[in-house]
Amino acid sequence: MLRTIRATQYVTALREGGSLPAIIEADDLGLYVVKFRGAGQGPLALVAELVAGEIGRALGLNIPELVFAQVDPALGRNEPDQEIRDLLRASAGLNLALDYLPGSSMFDRAAGDKADPHTASLAVWFDAFILNVDRTARNANLLNWHSQLYFIDHGAALYFHHNWPDASRLAESPFAEIRNHILLPWATDLEQAAVHTASCLDREILTEILAQIPDQWLQSSHPTPADARSAYLNLLTRRLAASPIFTQEATRARANFI
Repeated sequence: MLRTIRATQYVTALREGGSLPAIIEADDLGLYVVKFRGAGQGPLALVAELVAGEIGRALGLNIPELVFAQVDPALGRNEPDQEIRDLLRASAGLNLALDYLPGSSMFDRAAGDKADPHTASLAVWFDAFILNVDRTARNANLLNWHSQLYFIDHGAALYFHHNWPDASRLAESPFAEIRNHILLPWATDLEQAAVHTASCLDREILTEILAQIPDQWLQSSHPTPADARSAYLNLLTRRLAASPIFTQEATRARANFI
C-alpha cells in the first residue's frame, strides 16, 4: 500500500515535457519528485504512473518508491513564477510522487551504458504490456543509480484510458512501437521474461494495484470509480493473456534490429 506524505517545501521545478514535475521536501524530511494532478496531462497521467509503476515493482524491476503527496495550495505562495503558483493551486489535495534519487544519471546508450539481458528483456516485456511509448533513445526514462537501472516516468503508458470507446482493440495489440525500445539490443531473454511474469502477475495482483487509485482520479472516465477499475482490470487481464502476441512482436523487432 502506498504511503502518504505531506509536501512541506517546494524546492525546484523540473521543466520536462508538459507535466511540470517538481522536487519537494516532505514532512518525513525526504525529497520527492511530484507529478501534479493539475498539470496539463491531468489525473490520468497519475493513474498511469501508479498502475505501471506498481506493475513494474511486482515484476521485480527497480521503481523508485511511489507515494501519495498531499499538496497545500499555500505551498507556492512565495513562488515568483505565476505558472507554478497556478499549478499548485490546481493540484491542491492528493498527488503522486516518487522517491528522489540523488546523484542518479540518465541512461545513455551513446555514452556506452548497457543493460544485462534479464533486466532488458523484462523491461521490454513490461513496456509492451503497459503500452509504454516513452522508453526510447529520445526519451529513455531510465536512471543509473548505485550501478543499477531504475525505471521512471510512466505517465504516457496505458494510453487506452484516454479513449475508452476504442480501448478494447488494444488489448491484443502486438505493440509495434516496441521496435523503438532503448533496451531492445540487450533483450535476449524475452521468452524467459514472459515465463517469469506468469509467476509475478495475475488478476489478483492487478486488482490490488488498481484498488490503490484514488476515487477522485477516476471520476471523469466512467459512471463510478468501481466501474473504472473494472474496465482497467478487464483490459489488463486481456493484455496479460495476449503476452505471446506482443512477446513475439518484440522478438521479431529485435531480430530486425540486429
